[in-house]
Amino acid sequence: MGRKILFITTDQQRFDALGCNGGSVARTPVVDALAKGGISYSRAHCQSVVCMPSRATMITGQYVHTHGVWMNGVALPEEAPSVARYLNDRGGYRTALIGKAHFEPMLDLKFRFMENRLANAQSFGPHRGFEHMELSGHVARGFWHYSAWMRENHPQEIDAYYPVLNPATFEQNSHGGGDTGAIQVKHNPISRADYHTEWVADRTIAYLDSLDPEDDWFVWMSFPDPHHPWDPPMSELGRVNWRDLDLPAGYPGSRDKIKAILADKPRHWLDWYTGKAVTCFEAPPDFVPASLTADQIREITAMVHIENELIDEACGRVLAHIATKGWAADTDVLYSTDHGELQGDFGLLFKGPHHVDALMRVPLIWRPAPAAAIAPAAVPQPVGHVDLAPTFCAIAGLPVPDWMQGRPLPISGRGAEAEKRERVITEWDSEHNGIAIHLRSLYRDGYQITRYEKSAFYDGSEGELYDLKNDPRQWRNLWADSAYAGLKSDLLADLADNLPPPRDPPLARYSSV
Repeated sequence: MGRKILFITTDQQRFDALGCNGGSVARTPVVDALAKGGISYSRAHCQSVVCMPSRATMITGQYVHTHGVWMNGVALPEEAPSVARYLNDRGGYRTALIGKAHFEPMLDLKFRFMENRLANAQSFGPHRGFEHMELSGHVARGFWHYSAWMRENHPQEIDAYYPVLNPATFEQNSHGGGDTGAIQVKHNPISRADYHTEWVADRTIAYLDSLDPEDDWFVWMSFPDPHHPWDPPMSELGRVNWRDLDLPAGYPGSRDKIKAILADKPRHWLDWYTGKAVTCFEAPPDFVPASLTADQIREITAMVHIENELIDEACGRVLAHIATKGWAADTDVLYSTDHGELQGDFGLLFKGPHHVDALMRVPLIWRPAPAAAIAPAAVPQPVGHVDLAPTFCAIAGLPVPDWMQGRPLPISGRGAEAEKRERVITEWDSEHNGIAIHLRSLYRDGYQITRYEKSAFYDGSEGELYDLKNDPRQWRNLWADSAYAGLKSDLLADLADNLPPPRDPPLARYSSV
């Protein structure tokens, strides 16, 4: 028999959001305790900085080039490899995903995809190897089980959330709210008990109660927060007063200083900041980052950390329930997110074609089951989401299948397995407003390099190179610095040698409607 596995993910959460990773705003004692009693990975990178490709990597254990989900709107094929299916078929695991899945497009008015059909059909699966799927998104209006639950039980609160999409255009709204008029902020009148974070925890507990005591299980508990819109319950606003917050360390300050830093990077950075070119499809199309005020960044930061605290408390409820069932000693807990958030760094918000720590570096914590007797450790070597599925296999006592491209996470920062960890790779592809951007990044030995592939926007000679030891904020691009020419050549060769070939033919991107 293997051990039980609780896999917890958030959406769009920064590495420094947690106290155990240096965060000083949100109180996260539950996750901090997991880190203290387990293994904390201080240089974990996602393989894509946007939702669908990143989540496809988590479930397949494959790089983006291989599974083929190259941007949001590209569905992972239903027959694609799935660690949940492997655990279910080979290990007899009971499997469930509660919360946000997003292996398929969310905006699907024709109900082409199973995730959007399940609740409408009053079904809970099976799908992708999960015997049970009970899904939620970021708002109450949608096609999810949470939406159906809200319609049945709390219809008066369905429109309490910020309205993310304009129903006429199906594009993101950019109007602001809160105290400062900050984009996609709203003081949400919803009851905390009905908020999606609480619902995800409640439904996870209910699913665990449906299992037999002797079952091995793999449960993916997936919170939609702290992804925008930033609209936690109004009742919780007193947790963090935005007026008391400092600006983020990665916020350069004046607009002139922001422009000077961005001008040293490839041109889509500054073009998006000033509104010259919309290259970020993950932000409202009429949002101009240069319009952000310092107070708006403070208020958004406060809303994010309120949501982080609610997630931490929800995790605590689920872990306490596992303990009451007598399963705590036999349950491995892994915690991560799909990607980060700019959250004021470089004067920007959201995420997009920007390969920097704010988006690439993610929290990753593994608290092995106490019965496994694995000592707590801090691992500084690079690891990635591609290593999660192989780790689940190792916990289950199953061989890692050939279709997985990662390796089980190291349990120590020392020894042969840790020494093999030299690099981690992240990819980005997008086509938006007629502009295509393709990034390939490698982190190794404290340096990060990003190669820009040839497109109509770039000729293939552009790139970014950062010395993270001396420039942790990534404000100085060394790409054109002759003193780093040898290192640049070496890192680019390393990237080329370790990036798998792209899927051929590429998967299609679906129209939202």
